[in-house]
Amino acid sequence: MRQEAPKKWPIGRKGPAYIVRPSFSADQGVPLLIILRDLLKLAQNRKEVKKIIHLKQVLVNGRFARDEKENVLFFDTIKIIPMKNNYRIEISDSGKFYLKEITDSEADKKISKVVNKKILKGKKVQLNLNDGRNFLSDIKCEVDDSVIINLKDRKIEKSIPLKEKANIVVFAGKHLGKKGELISFNSEEKTARININGKEINILIKQIMAIENGK
Repeated sequence: MRQEAPKKWPIGRKGPAYIVRPSFSADQGVPLLIILRDLLKLAQNRKEVKKIIHLKQVLVNGRFARDEKENVLFFDTIKIIPMKNNYRIEISDSGKFYLKEITDSEADKKISKVVNKKILKGKKVQLNLNDGRNFLSDIKCEVDDSVIINLKDRKIEKSIPLKEKANIVVFAGKHLGKKGELISFNSEEKTARININGKEINILIKQIMAIENGK
């Protein structure tokens, strides 16, 4: 039901009563149907969205979209092939997902947060990311750091350490969408102190992500 849609979704409360239920994690992204129909206005209904996907006109993170229920997550990239336009899912200061238009080169990369790190047989290191991806990588990083994924090569390109003076974005909680600078953090208590527009606040480490300057 439209009235039960997550508050993060950038849709009005008026309109068709029923909207698509994403394939997973409704609160962490926006279904492709809403992006193509309501945000980009490339289709008027679900049938037209399905046709666009069937014709392989949409790439999500460098791969052809599968269906209209596919959930496009925070920092995922979208390429509309016929229009040659690229977008990235971001979160506004008001806590709503929105599409930011980006360049071709930007669309080939994505930032994700490391939520777990495992040592496998043969001393191989597996990084588990907040978007559900897993990578074998020998790049130097720790849990709670961020990594930049090269979507073309399907490899981790570099790490962005979560450390003092790091640029961060809040992607969960009441400060959702705010950007600032990390002042300090307490690994044992799993909390951080950050500066947002000159105001210092305490926040859970799991609610923030290190990003590159200018992101």
